[in-house]
Amino acid sequence: MATVPVYDIEGSRTGELSLSDEVFGVQPNKALLHQVMVAAQAAQRQGTQDTKTRSEVAGSTRKLWRQKGTGRARVGDRRPPNRIGGGVAMGPHPRSYRQRLPHTAKLEGLRSALSAQVQSGALLVLESLELPEAKTKLLKGVLDSVGVSGRALLVLPAPDELVWRSGRNIPGLAIVPASDVNALDVIAARKVVVLREAIAALEARLS
Repeated sequence: MATVPVYDIEGSRTGELSLSDEVFGVQPNKALLHQVMVAAQAAQRQGTQDTKTRSEVAGSTRKLWRQKGTGRARVGDRRPPNRIGGGVAMGPHPRSYRQRLPHTAKLEGLRSALSAQVQSGALLVLESLELPEAKTKLLKGVLDSVGVSGRALLVLPAPDELVWRSGRNIPGLAIVPASDVNALDVIAARKVVVLREAIAALEARLS
């Protein structure tokens, strides 16, 4: 059974917490983890790029000059892709980049991601996090006390507006409730800080 260190908000180590092998102790499935991460990144793409075809650009449909007798090439209107100001051939149009993955595959990918972070020593547990007010300095002090900087993930048991408002200006910090965390969030972080109550929420979600 894997164990991770537990800290208080002052940065003092208060003990260790045993984690469920079913969630935090699996052998990471690299192929599945890659597939889940690609799907998560694809879902973040907006897909709003658009180009105009020859039927959408402004311009007359009048034939530019008569077909024969001018010594020039045969042409139609001024809107085909090979003319300046014409439409775009085979350009991008609005589309969805989402990839369908089974729900069980997403959950298994999250188990693999959490287990990989535990095995690398990048996951730690915070006893509790109660801020008296929404202040970036307070949350930054807590993270500094446990040695967390740069790209980090803070997993809460439930959405907390005070914590979110305190951390939204900290570069590289992502704050996610346990119900919404995904494999990409976990793998992208160099340090994963999970509240003790969030550990129970993750185990209930993934068991």
